[in-house]
Amino acid sequence: MDMSVEYLSDGLKKINLKGRMDIEGTQAVDLRLSIETSIQKALIIVDLSLVEFMASVGLGVLVRSAKALRLRGGNIVLLSPQPVVALVLEKTRINEVISVYNDLNTASEALRKINT
Repeated sequence: MDMSVEYLSDGLKKINLKGRMDIEGTQAVDLRLSIETSIQKALIIVDLSLVEFMASVGLGVLVRSAKALRLRGGNIVLLSPQPVVALVLEKTRINEVISVYNDLNTASEALRKINT
């Protein structure tokens, strides 16, 4: 699993994930994702467009990250999950806890509105 961070011009942070969020993949990014989401208040978009598989351990990392951000006054949204990942988010109702969007502009606008 690969992870990269982009700083968007409007003050948002975009975290790009690529690979499988199974046990191995999640272990590869868990610490880095935790650092990005738990140290300070931030508004983060997690791009799941290149995540091809999501296991429960991956869901746990996303929920834990969302909780850490919200405790610091920040928030997180998910962007463009592949159909198989979107189905997992829907079946586990994670999409009711962390909002999911299919385009970057909509995700950015929603994230800013959530935090105003």
